[in-house]
Amino acid sequence: MNDKMPDHSANASALYARLSQEVMDAYDEFMEMEFEDQHSTEYLQAETTTDGDLDRKVYFRELLRLQGELVKLQDWIVHSKEKVVVLFEGRDSAGKGGVIKRITQRLNPRVVRVAALPAPNDRERMQWYFQRYVANLPAGGEIVLFDRSWYNRAGVERVMGFCTDEEYEEFFNSVPEFERMLVRSGIRVFKYWFSITDEEQESRFLGRLYDPLKQWKFSPMDLESRSRWEAYTKAKEIMLERTHIAEAPWWIVEAVDKRRARLNCISHLLESIPYREIARPEIVLPPRAHHADYVRQPVPDSMLVPNRYSEAP
Repeated sequence: MNDKMPDHSANASALYARLSQEVMDAYDEFMEMEFEDQHSTEYLQAETTTDGDLDRKVYFRELLRLQGELVKLQDWIVHSKEKVVVLFEGRDSAGKGGVIKRITQRLNPRVVRVAALPAPNDRERMQWYFQRYVANLPAGGEIVLFDRSWYNRAGVERVMGFCTDEEYEEFFNSVPEFERMLVRSGIRVFKYWFSITDEEQESRFLGRLYDPLKQWKFSPMDLESRSRWEAYTKAKEIMLERTHIAEAPWWIVEAVDKRRARLNCISHLLESIPYREIARPEIVLPPRAHHADYVRQPVPDSMLVPNRYSEAP
């Protein structure tokens, strides 16, 4: 074989291995919600693998432990009336949604909210740029996770030409003071950039294309982001340089390994907030009241959902 000819069989094998890993990751995601303490004993005894990869059992063990700490953080936030904002930025498919899902998985959605704003409408384009983001900021006792944020202007809007040069410069003039104002008002601001390689993004995009359950994630904008990789890189570098301030610094999450990225980001967030465990009052379940004159009314058959799975196949 000519050494200069591409090894298509090797490329196909690598793609197959990558897609298999994506399927396993999706399977693990389903398992995560099924775990309760009594089912996870074996995972608590696990060790890392010898080849340096993060073993699935170790991942589950640490994820469950960190999610337990997130519950404590949530209780402290409610008790202390703290306000927390966490921004998640990165290229398409970098893993922002994955870590947000693991953070919120076992928390109260009334306390921990996700803000994933769509493209601005005509009216919002006429507003102060930060106005629609301000409407989603937390009140006391809340955490808001921004799945993309006001930094759209420094990234996609700049690269795709959705803003003028003047609007772009005004953003950089305004955003440091805007974030300092948030911090002065008592809001804790955390900014995470999820970093992946060109090759990793390509693999994840291919995984979306070949997985019917993930094809909805792929958009025409993703194609543009691939063709403008270097433009996005330059925009990111300028953004980090001009908006990395002491009051709200950027934190880079190495995200090629999804599992490590999730654990590293969650543990860093927990370490950055001085929360403590809040004692819960003892709850005693009262007995059910029975009344001799109460008769339960029958439910009409026409209202019942068909019992299609009453017997095992």
